[in-house]
Formats: sequence, structure tokens, C-alpha cells
Amino acid sequence: TRTNLNQPVHLEFVGLRWRGIITRSVQATYTQHLTRVGLRWLQEQTPFSLYDYFAEIFVSMAPVRGILGLQRAVSVWKESNRLTPALRSFSTQAASTSTTPQPPPPPPPPEKTHFGGLKDEDRIFTNLYGLHDPFLKGAMKRGDWHRTKDLVLKGTDWIVNEMKKSGLRGRGGAGFPSGLKWSFMPKVSDGRPSYLVVNADESEPGTCKDREIMRHDPHKLLEGCLIAGVGMRASAAYIYIRGEYVNERLNLEKARREAYAAGLLGKNACGSGYDFDVYIHFGAGAYICGEETALLESLEGKQGKPRLKPPFPANAGLYGCPTTVTNVETVAVSPTILRRGPEWFSSFGRKNNAGTKLFCISGHVNKPCTVEEEMSIPLKELIERHCGGVRGGWDNLLAIIPGGSSVPLIPKNICEDVLMDFDALKAVQSGLGTAAVIVMDKSTDVVDAIARLSYFYKHESCGQCTPCREGTGWLWMIMERMKVGNAKLEEIDMLQEVTKQIEGHTICALGDAAAWPVQGLIRHFRPEMERRIRERAERELLQAAA
Repeated sequence: TRTNLNQPVHLEFVGLRWRGIITRSVQATYTQHLTRVGLRWLQEQTPFSLYDYFAEIFVSMAPVRGILGLQRAVSVWKESNRLTPALRSFSTQAASTSTTPQPPPPPPPPEKTHFGGLKDEDRIFTNLYGLHDPFLKGAMKRGDWHRTKDLVLKGTDWIVNEMKKSGLRGRGGAGFPSGLKWSFMPKVSDGRPSYLVVNADESEPGTCKDREIMRHDPHKLLEGCLIAGVGMRASAAYIYIRGEYVNERLNLEKARREAYAAGLLGKNACGSGYDFDVYIHFGAGAYICGEETALLESLEGKQGKPRLKPPFPANAGLYGCPTTVTNVETVAVSPTILRRGPEWFSSFGRKNNAGTKLFCISGHVNKPCTVEEEMSIPLKELIERHCGGVRGGWDNLLAIIPGGSSVPLIPKNICEDVLMDFDALKAVQSGLGTAAVIVMDKSTDVVDAIARLSYFYKHESCGQCTPCREGTGWLWMIMERMKVGNAKLEEIDMLQEVTKQIEGHTICALGDAAAWPVQGLIRHFRPEMERRIRERAERELLQAAA
């Protein structure tokens, strides 16, 4: 199929590169002779099972420029002669094994095709709505702290391996495999203590799942801290709570006192011989402290500004010691996974998107709620099953932000059949994020909504990186003009370019979070932005003419 037959042709096999120059100026008298000689030589030098393969290659190389082409092809083969014994051995082994009939492999289990409709007995968070006692007595009735000592005594390697098998991915937004992240902690101490830091600084607009855990299921979080801490060889856990979460902090502190009084935490936790302490730290409401290294800076009493990486927290985190920062939900589900088994957890959701997930659905739905559901549930089913549908019906839907304010929105046509998991939303150029679903019906001014998010990120930028400090201000100012049409059409492209100059050019991901909502708006609602600009220009022309 090549149009220029004078270009080099590359033929590759088991790491060898054949290079020949096929040309139109072929001397026809040599063609049959070269092919016959070459095939005879190949038959002598090549294992029988591979003869046909190399013969095809040699026939394609036969019409080359005279004898020089044949000499060059033969020299390449001689240089690769070191592989001949291995190829012969491969051929012999294949022949010997073929004489013994092998039983066919068992068929793979059928892949799951429908997701959603999680049963009550499969829910991890059984007091999500606060209908029962959130403290120790009620928690134990629901199965918390059951045989925790046995889980601890199975050791760190067992805990980490079980978490890897479960397929749990971080529930804070990044979706990094949790078991793998826990395994990054040093296996042998160099004299420094290791720490677990739980990120409860839930400041993403639209997100409220961790809040429900801390105020209604605090013991599930505390038990998870112990299990995760043992898996990481940590001596203590620090829970960093958002400053505005006052009642949640009070409930968590009461649960912590109960756990210490019952011997579940502290010296000889759960009677396992493992010493483990839990400390609770109150933030001051800064969104940037949700970034893991800014959170560590705040814990150390410094300004909450992200650190450069490397070093990564697993090597030098809190107070310069090995540290793993993880999300509230990620930690809280770990004891249940270990009790029920990783196979149980991985049976939910699609491959690489395993487990159950807390979804926070808000906006223009009939019944906003936080609900635990199976990963990979269709977005439309999630809203209609648990929220009573979109206000005014599904046809009244305009767009949805599927994972908190930092991910791009998706329009109604994509929402029809998209699944709620990491990979499916990534495929439609959005993300699962914190699974905070923000629904917007057709009464929404979508440009104004994204302009409001731009102001939020401008306000919350720590100012350390120039692209973020200056770029978020630019985004907000341009979006303020865009929402009233006070712009030129070419400024839409300029706005897109500003987002690209911010994205990927900052220490932390806040710059990306500021850029992505604007990118999603331009991607899906550019005609709406252009319409506003044209209508304003027409009105100004009419006013000038009058």
C-alpha cells in the first residue's frame, strides 16, 4: 500500500530490525533467482515452524537492487543468528507439547452488564441518615469494632494485600489505587515515626459525603484509622476537619473519647499489642488545605500552601516523617472490606472501578440526597431512583456536573447513558471526582454558573504559583463579561488559551480545577456564549442607529 517505494521499509520480529530499500527499478532477470536462492538458504537455517514466516519476509525483499540487496539481507540474518538456537528450542517445545492434549481453560465468568440497585445488606454505611445511635453502643450493634483485634493481628502485609485485591480506589477525587498507595510507606523504620493523615477538609462545592460519615458513623472512621494505620505501620493518625464542620467535630471527638475509654485506641489498641493514637485537628476553612501537602503545612502550624514534589509524603510528610494522606471515605470502608473479603467488594462495579460509593446529589432534583450506591450505576438511574428525577422531568435537564465543581460539566445527551465511575466519565472528558452530582435544569444560566465557580477558585487560590494566582483572576473577569455578552467572539478562543496556560503549570491541582469547568463550558455550550455576544452586539448597533 506504499505510494513511494523508495522509502525505507521496517520489518520487526522478536527485537530484530530488518531494513531494506524496495525500489521500482527492479531488474526482472534477478527476481526469480534471488527468491529461489534465498528460500533455499532460509530453509536450511530456520526452524521449520518459523520457515513460512521468514519466507514471506524474504519474498517481499526479493525484488531489490541486484545481488547487493541479497547480500545485505543475508548479512542481517547472519547478525541475528544468535537467536537461532532459541528459536529451534521454541519450535521443539511447541512440537513436544502439542502431542499431549491439554484440557481447555475454564471459560471466564460472564462480565456484569447492569449496575445499581444496591441491596441494604450490601451497604457499608448503615447509619448514613442518622436514624440510629451514632456512638459506641449503636456502632457495635451495627458491626463496627467486631473482631478488629483479629484483623490487626493478621499483620501489615495481609492488610495491604487485601486492599490491593479489593480494587479500592481513593474516594477523595484522584482515584489512585488505595492498597498500592498504602504500600509506599517504608517497610523498615529508619528511626522516624510514620503517620496516617485523614483528609476531612471537605471543601469542594457540592460535596458533603464525609460530613455524613463523621456525624452519623464516626466509629467507622476511627476503626478505619486503626486498620489503615496498622497497614502503613503508622504510630498515629491525624484527622484534619474542615473549619465549618463544628457539629461533626463534636461527634467525632465524643466517639474518640469512647474508643479510648473502651481500650479500642491508644496503648494496646483492641488488645492487639499495637499502640495507636488518633488526634483531631480543626482547620480554618481554606479550600487549598484540601490539597494533601498544604494540609500537612497547616498541621505543622504554617500557611496552607502546597509543597513541591518530590519528596512525596510517603518519604517526607508530616514533620518530615513518612506519611500517607487519604480520604475519610477511603479509610472508613477498609474494615468492612477486610471482614467481608476483597472479592465481595470487587464484585460491585466495572473492572478497575470496584466497590460501592457515596454520591451527593444536589441542584435541580426533586429530593436532593447523599446515598451509597454501586459504582458504575448509570447517572440517569442514580438520579431517578434516589432523587425522584430531575425537577420538571428528564427532558428539562440542561447539564450535570458529575463529580464536584472541579470537573467539567456534561450536557443532557451524554448524561443519558454515561456510567458513574472513573473510567466512564474520563472517556467523556469529565471525571468522577468526589461524586458530588450537581444537576442543572433548563432554568439555569449555565454561563453564570461557571462564572460563579471561577470566582470561587480565584478567591481560594493561595497565590503561590503565578499561573494560578493571575490566571484565575483572568478567568473570572472574562467570564463575568461573557455571561452578559460583553465580549468578542475571538475572546472565547482566548479564554480557552488562558485555561491551557493554567492547566498543568502549577504546583498543585487547584489550577487544573479552575480551568476544567471553563473548558467544559466552551466544549459543550460555545453556541450559547456566541449567541449572547451576537445579541449584545446587535442591541448596541440598534441603540447607536437610534
